[in-house]
Amino acid sequence: MQRKNYILNTSHLKKPYARKRKAFAMMMAISVLVLVATIMALSLSMTSQTTKRTTDLYLYEQAVLLSKSATEYALLQISNNTPCSVTSLNFEAPLDYYDINISMKYIYSDNSICTNDSEKYFETITPEQSGSVLMDVTISIDDPTVTTEPIRYFRRTIQKL
Repeated sequence: MQRKNYILNTSHLKKPYARKRKAFAMMMAISVLVLVATIMALSLSMTSQTTKRTTDLYLYEQAVLLSKSATEYALLQISNNTPCSVTSLNFEAPLDYYDINISMKYIYSDNSICTNDSEKYFETITPEQSGSVLMDVTISIDDPTVTTEPIRYFRRTIQKL
């Protein structure tokens, strides 16, 4: 009995099988192209989201650092003026898109230091707590050319005078 191995040998088949084989290769090529296009679209989407997140994170971290600097600047302005005379500061940072607002309330045990009640936060009983300021620092970015959504950072500190 002779065994005929025609499974791998395609010479005995006619042209319709060859056409089917070329059509199958075309379908595989199209499916590979669709798969590559999907992966490229996904990576492009993730890249744009990562860029936005990186920009927002950078601006937020810069706002945190500016709030610390604004607190030091407010303490400098308080030390250059008479007690309770500085109640708020509004200024722009060297970068034009940051808006910095500082409001201050003073904490003293002596009533004669702060004459206006709107300047005082509360009066203390012990002299050890006297001479402090409660600062609210607000930093915001609302410029649509810089970021797509507004960034706002709020910091409240009590500083000893």
